[in-house]
Amino acid sequence: MPDNKKTEIKINVELDENNIPETMSWDAPDGGVKNQETKAFMLSMWDSKPQESMSINLWTKDMPVDEMKVFYHQTLVTMADNFERATGDKKMTETMKDFCDYFAEKMDITKK
Repeated sequence: MPDNKKTEIKINVELDENNIPETMSWDAPDGGVKNQETKAFMLSMWDSKPQESMSINLWTKDMPVDEMKVFYHQTLVTMADNFERATGDKKMTETMKDFCDYFAEKMDITKK
Protein backbone atom coordinates (compact mmCIF):
# COMPACT_ATOMS: atom_id res chain seq x y z
CA MET A 1 0.00 0.00 0.00
CA PRO A 2 1.50 3.38 -0.96
CA ASP A 3 2.22 5.95 1.71
CA ASN A 4 -0.51 8.56 1.97
CA LYS A 5 0.54 12.17 1.88
CA LYS A 6 0.17 14.01 5.15
CA THR A 7 -0.15 17.70 5.76
CA GLU A 8 -0.43 19.87 8.82
CA ILE A 9 -2.45 22.94 9.70
CA LYS A 10 -1.17 24.65 12.81
CA ILE A 11 -2.96 27.19 15.00
CA ASN A 12 -0.83 29.31 17.32
CA VAL A 13 -2.46 30.99 20.32
CA GLU A 14 -0.68 33.41 22.64
CA LEU A 15 -2.44 33.77 25.99
CA ASP A 16 -2.37 36.52 28.58
CA GLU A 17 -1.85 35.90 32.31
CA ASN A 18 -5.54 34.87 32.59
CA ASN A 19 -5.31 32.38 29.71
CA ILE A 20 -7.31 34.65 27.39
CA PRO A 21 -6.14 34.69 23.76
CA GLU A 22 -4.20 37.85 22.96
CA THR A 23 -2.94 36.96 19.50
CA MET A 24 -3.54 34.06 17.17
CA SER A 25 -2.05 32.97 13.89
CA TRP A 26 -2.12 29.92 11.68
CA ASP A 27 0.07 28.06 9.23
CA ALA A 28 -0.93 25.82 6.32
CA PRO A 29 2.31 25.25 4.39
CA ASP A 30 0.66 23.30 1.55
CA GLY A 31 -1.71 26.24 1.01
CA GLY A 32 1.04 28.85 1.15
CA VAL A 33 -0.12 30.21 4.52
CA LYS A 34 2.64 31.16 6.96
CA ASN A 35 2.03 32.95 10.25
CA GLN A 36 -1.29 34.47 9.09
CA GLU A 37 -2.76 36.59 11.88
CA THR A 38 -6.38 36.02 12.85
CA LYS A 39 -8.68 37.38 15.56
CA ALA A 40 -11.10 34.45 15.67
CA PHE A 41 -11.54 30.88 14.53
CA MET A 42 -14.08 28.11 14.73
CA LEU A 43 -13.10 24.49 14.24
CA SER A 44 -15.67 21.69 14.16
CA MET A 45 -14.92 17.99 13.96
CA TRP A 46 -17.15 14.92 13.81
CA ASP A 47 -16.63 12.00 16.18
CA SER A 48 -18.53 9.15 14.54
CA LYS A 49 -18.39 6.78 17.51
CA PRO A 50 -20.64 8.80 19.84
CA GLN A 51 -22.18 10.64 16.83
CA GLU A 52 -21.20 14.04 18.23
CA SER A 53 -19.56 17.15 16.94
CA MET A 54 -16.65 18.63 18.80
CA SER A 55 -15.54 22.21 18.44
CA ILE A 56 -12.94 24.75 19.39
CA ASN A 57 -14.04 28.38 19.22
CA LEU A 58 -11.58 31.10 20.16
CA TRP A 59 -11.27 34.82 19.63
CA THR A 60 -8.82 37.42 20.83
CA LYS A 61 -9.81 39.81 23.55
CA ASP A 62 -9.56 42.72 21.12
CA MET A 63 -11.93 41.21 18.53
CA PRO A 64 -14.47 43.99 17.88
CA VAL A 65 -18.12 43.04 18.33
CA ASP A 66 -19.08 44.44 14.92
CA GLU A 67 -16.44 42.21 13.27
CA MET A 68 -17.66 39.23 15.32
CA LYS A 69 -21.18 39.74 13.94
CA VAL A 70 -19.84 39.74 10.37
CA PHE A 71 -17.64 36.71 11.14
CA TYR A 72 -20.65 34.76 12.40
CA HIS A 73 -22.75 35.78 9.40
CA GLN A 74 -20.08 34.75 6.91
CA THR A 75 -19.58 31.47 8.79
CA LEU A 76 -23.32 30.74 8.60
CA VAL A 77 -23.36 31.44 4.85
CA THR A 78 -20.33 29.17 4.37
CA MET A 79 -22.04 26.44 6.40
CA ALA A 80 -25.13 26.68 4.16
CA ASP A 81 -22.98 26.41 1.03
CA ASN A 82 -21.04 23.46 2.46
CA PHE A 83 -24.29 21.78 3.53
CA GLU A 84 -25.55 21.89 -0.05
CA ARG A 85 -22.29 20.47 -1.43
CA ALA A 86 -22.27 17.72 1.21
CA THR A 87 -25.93 16.71 1.00
CA GLY A 88 -27.35 18.08 -2.25
CA ASP A 89 -30.36 19.32 -0.24
CA LYS A 90 -31.22 22.55 -2.07
CA LYS A 91 -34.48 23.15 -0.19
CA MET A 92 -32.82 23.16 3.25
CA THR A 93 -29.92 25.20 1.89
CA GLU A 94 -32.34 27.91 0.79
CA THR A 95 -33.97 27.83 4.24
CA MET A 96 -30.55 28.23 5.84
CA LYS A 97 -29.71 31.13 3.52
CA ASP A 98 -33.04 32.78 4.36
CA PHE A 99 -31.96 32.64 8.01
CA CYS A 100 -28.58 34.13 7.05
CA ASP A 101 -30.37 37.05 5.42
CA TYR A 102 -32.56 37.47 8.52
CA PHE A 103 -29.46 37.32 10.77
CA ALA A 104 -27.68 39.99 8.70
CA GLU A 105 -30.73 42.24 8.82
CA LYS A 106 -31.19 41.88 12.59
CA MET A 107 -27.46 42.44 13.22
CA ASP A 108 -27.59 45.47 10.90
CA ILE A 109 -24.76 44.14 8.77
CA THR A 110 -26.59 44.00 5.45
CA LYS A 111 -24.61 45.41 2.55
CA LYS A 112 -25.97 48.75 1.44
